[in-house]
Amino acid sequence: MKKVEAIIKPYKIEEVKEALAAIDINGMTITNVKGYGRQQGHSELYRGAEYVVDLIPKVKLEVIVSNDRVEEVVEAISKNSQTGKIGDGKIFVSTVDKTIRIRTGEEDEEAL
Repeated sequence: MKKVEAIIKPYKIEEVKEALAAIDINGMTITNVKGYGRQQGHSELYRGAEYVVDLIPKVKLEVIVSNDRVEEVVEAISKNSQTGKIGDGKIFVSTVDKTIRIRTGEEDEEAL
């Protein structure tokens, strides 16, 4: 099993959720986060004063999938979150050693 984590722009989350639902990915965790990458934030002007916004609002999406579904999940997220501009985000894929559904005690693939 793999964990796919994506940090994306907040206004793209609905498109990504719909794309994942279209390929029968129903379970996901979505968290509002702040951070920065290469752009190191940006400057804004407010009432004539310039200030630096160094933590940019993003959304973190987490999905656990079987190994054979990883590529289609990554493609769906990438395709539907891309704007072509700086700050589109990142996708991370990592290995999940064990999954347990608390309610039933099901493990691994059955717990998905």
